[in-house]
Amino acid sequence: MNLLLPRTDEDWMRLALRQAEKAADAGEVPIGAVIVFEGSVIARSCNQVETLKDATAHAEVLALTQAAAKLGRWRLNGCTLYVTKEPCPMCAGALANARVDRVVFGVPDAKAGGCGGFFAIHQCAGLLHSYPVLGGVLEEESLAIIQEFFRRRRAEQKELKKQRGATAPQGDENE
Repeated sequence: MNLLLPRTDEDWMRLALRQAEKAADAGEVPIGAVIVFEGSVIARSCNQVETLKDATAHAEVLALTQAAAKLGRWRLNGCTLYVTKEPCPMCAGALANARVDRVVFGVPDAKAGGCGGFFAIHQCAGLLHSYPVLGGVLEEESLAIIQEFFRRRRAEQKELKKQRGATAPQGDENE
């Protein structure tokens, strides 16, 4: 017998965190997303901007595309997106266009968030669809992945700079 167990927002967010870890392993900014419909994950993705050389290859947009293909429709009524960081304005607009029912995120983005952090696109009166947002779900875990990624990236860049300095040609003694 195959029973669907009730899942919490935290359970779904843990799946998004796994996607964020995959992004980090690939050298991408570690943002992960999953879309849930009727108690099942129908899409999962992570940032692939560098991999695909595509500025729009954010986890949320890629997950929307997968969900639309899975359901055979672009209107994603009945779907909830779980993402490890607050969607940017581009993604927040795409979520409105896709008619998602709800967005749940981990880390807020006060400088560039599109779901209340800086902009509130999800509540924009001019859009045909608005959606409720719940932020701060597994925020610490989501933030830790991002911070570790950038800490490691800075250390790698510092080491590379150090190596370049050690191998730089020395000036001529006669100068």
